[in-house]
Amino acid sequence: MISTLLVANRGEIACRVFRTCRELGIATVAVYSDADASALHVREADAAVRLPGAAPADTYLRGDLIVKAALAAGADAVHPGYGFLSENAEFARAVTDAGLVWIGPPPSAIEAMASKTRAKELMGGAPLDPATVTEADLPLLVKAAAGGGGRGMRVVRALSSLGAELEAARSEAASAFGDGEVFLEPYVEGGRHVEVQVLADAYGTVWALGTRDCSLQRRHQKVIEESPAPGLPAELVASLHESAVTAARAVGYRGAGTVEFLISPAGRAHFLEMNTRLQVEHPVTEAVFGLDLVALQLRVAEGSRLPATPPEARGHAVEARLYAEDPATGWTPQTGVLRALDVRVLPTRPPLNVGGGTPHTLAGPALRADESGAVPGGRAGHGPALRAGGLSGAAAGGSALSADDSGASLGGPASHGPALRAGGPVGDGPGGVAAAGHDLMHAAPWLRVDAGYAAGDSIGVHYDPMIAKVIAWAPTRDAAVRLLAQALRRARVHGPVTNRALLVRSLEHPEFTGARLDTGFYERHLDALTAPADGERYAAVAAAVADAAARPGAWRNLHSQPQAKGYGEHEVRYRRTRGGGFELVDDPGVRVVDARPDQVRLEIDGVVRPFDVTDHGDGYVHIDSPTGAHALAVRPRFTDPQDRAEPGSLLAPMPGTVVRVGDGLAAGVKVTQGQPLVWLEAMKMEHRILSPASGILTALHAVPGRQVEVGALLAVVNEATAEATQEEDTAS
Repeated sequence: MISTLLVANRGEIACRVFRTCRELGIATVAVYSDADASALHVREADAAVRLPGAAPADTYLRGDLIVKAALAAGADAVHPGYGFLSENAEFARAVTDAGLVWIGPPPSAIEAMASKTRAKELMGGAPLDPATVTEADLPLLVKAAAGGGGRGMRVVRALSSLGAELEAARSEAASAFGDGEVFLEPYVEGGRHVEVQVLADAYGTVWALGTRDCSLQRRHQKVIEESPAPGLPAELVASLHESAVTAARAVGYRGAGTVEFLISPAGRAHFLEMNTRLQVEHPVTEAVFGLDLVALQLRVAEGSRLPATPPEARGHAVEARLYAEDPATGWTPQTGVLRALDVRVLPTRPPLNVGGGTPHTLAGPALRADESGAVPGGRAGHGPALRAGGLSGAAAGGSALSADDSGASLGGPASHGPALRAGGPVGDGPGGVAAAGHDLMHAAPWLRVDAGYAAGDSIGVHYDPMIAKVIAWAPTRDAAVRLLAQALRRARVHGPVTNRALLVRSLEHPEFTGARLDTGFYERHLDALTAPADGERYAAVAAAVADAAARPGAWRNLHSQPQAKGYGEHEVRYRRTRGGGFELVDDPGVRVVDARPDQVRLEIDGVVRPFDVTDHGDGYVHIDSPTGAHALAVRPRFTDPQDRAEPGSLLAPMPGTVVRVGDGLAAGVKVTQGQPLVWLEAMKMEHRILSPASGILTALHAVPGRQVEVGALLAVVNEATAEATQEEDTAS
């Protein structure tokens, strides 16, 4: 029996594993880098061990330090999470050689499948040889052999760029996984990314747990996932299941894994890879099957048997990944303090009383997970409040979740209570799930939030920018998609720029609602999905009026000059009225109904709408309304003339580390438009800084290994001297 578990990871997945451990009575140990000293996963663990340094290569990729940490903390098992060393056979062996239980497949299975090149050979395919590919083989996909998550992946559409893309992919893969091996395969245009979750025990039982569609991706990293994959013919699903089970049996697999396929527009399935670990998107499978996959991983590692068949899948689940990134500027990662992370849904259902006892409230008051993480109303039929721990979700009737401590969700069927018996998933009814719990989990729509950050946490430059995952389950796909879109639209997410608006627009796009899915979705629609949001003017009006309401002033019986306040691109002018209200000067058709410092109600063309206004004192005001959210910079009254960059300046678009500069670059060297000058690494992804024009590089401040902040001056290209240098070339 496992008594103490170390999670060799960080962020959301570490918190996710800890929550199941708490329900099973297993003590938890975190490891942390210096950058993560106060991170959420460290606060949630029973004990924590420091890994000196900040870069992944010095911390979370140091298997030797992690094994020492487990032994020092008295752990008897190690869970790798996903990413980092989760698919590293040498690390798995080091864990077992130290006398610890490895929560994952045997090292031999990892060696066979975790290397994508060997996996393809095992499944009857083979990577392409970079030395022999021709124009006829284009487009190509460069992939990392030792990991996933979109890192080390590049699409090649011209043979002339193959060498550079291979080099960039190797560098990124080595940084993310400690292994720079990459390979080539054909890139299927317009395909669907579909995968099968497998779970196997040590006695020959292998479950195929339905399908997941993960086609909506940016930079080959998944953004929105769902289960089951919609619209697949039954015979294709059966074939995918059979292939997945065959792959697992072929390598003597044990534990949770995922077999991934690319479905061509003609409906042909191409094997991509097998991920020998838990996937980020595992919650959608848990939702439709009523399972806790982490609990099952632990029980399998302890030697328990799986039932012959899994439970029946019910309904539909959709997951959206909330990232600190700006999709409108090339998906650039964002950093800073997360000021608020609250997910809200409208209370639309009455309290549900299941089996007598304390009602399991679906429409209760706001829950702050930093206070108790308890489900309002408590655990149905079991007396006191149940700690939700992030696996239960806000049912359609939940009120609000504040994920500023545990990432717990609110008000829905508790996944560790009646909905799912995490303490007894094996042999506890069909598929290891108590029948009554399985029914309760699928009794009504619900929402779940798995967070890796809480309000007040800082999002830094060293790791993946995912803040949280939001998952919705409902009896039908339409209902699940609608619930998730509404929850995200009404969420309060304050701090760095996020992809929240993009997620809402994606979920409501006709191609997505119509289940017309493929991996080119964002290439086709990114401009429309990132267009400026409607209603920003009204948000600015609300911000100005809320600020005025916080600063009481007397009404004057004279026609005074209007007061003005600037937010973003908007200037709002207003006057105070005799009754203590406000009159807008430049906004016909808009009337201030009432105003408080934290909320303003505006009547816009006859319709009254509320606007919640929050000023965290960081130079931005956040305005949330049922129709959307805005973060507007507070405009200073006067602009400093020195706050202007020299023409041709290349500024760091994000904080990060300079990993290299172009060969032969120095002040005075000629450069051409689009030429890569500097490579920045931020949040485990490499970003190229290109020359904006042809000209002379007059300054180069970037130095490999140096960390830079957003807006730091990297280089200066003087376009004005380009013609002169061309004349010099001609003369010489």
